[in-house]
Amino acid sequence: MPPMFIETETTPNPSALKFLPGVTVMAAGSREFATPEAAEASPLAQAIFDTGEVVNVFFGADFVSVTAAPGADWSALKPQVIAILLDHFVSEAPLFAPATAGGIAVPPPEDEMAVEERPEDAGVIAAINELLETRVRPAVAGDGGDIAYRGFRDGVVYLTLQGSCSGCPSSTATLKHGIEGLLKHYVPEVTEVRAA
Repeated sequence: MPPMFIETETTPNPSALKFLPGVTVMAAGSREFATPEAAEASPLAQAIFDTGEVVNVFFGADFVSVTAAPGADWSALKPQVIAILLDHFVSEAPLFAPATAGGIAVPPPEDEMAVEERPEDAGVIAAINELLETRVRPAVAGDGGDIAYRGFRDGVVYLTLQGSCSGCPSSTATLKHGIEGLLKHYVPEVTEVRAA
């Protein structure tokens, strides 16, 4: 394998950095680890949490975003994360422990949906999901995150921001002004977007 170089990018969340290893991280979907316990499913995520300075790790298609704990110093943490990523990708270690589901993002189970959807809303829901997939997801991935659809009912779309977008100071503006405006423009049945 040729020498590897990992690029970093800032994100709108000042606590998070986006790391680009130049190789595929997730072949399909995305995966977020918001606790050290959740990170046990991935040796890479667990190693990053083991620095003791991290509160969130997110795997996207070609990036890993890491959110530092309050008070953490990125000048000390960044080289640690880069070293962990280099070790992982150069050794071609598996991304997930063998007992996990492989980290493929799937629609959340019914108990994770914010609302119960009605069959008569199927056309509206399909239009919402198409816009999320083609317009919104690429934009939030550029900022080191992802978006999870959590339901639609009575004109309200329920979404969850993930990765560096979760807890970002501008996350409310992203939901209310960016995503809500886009959805309302293209899907007149949408009246509001709420965080779920």
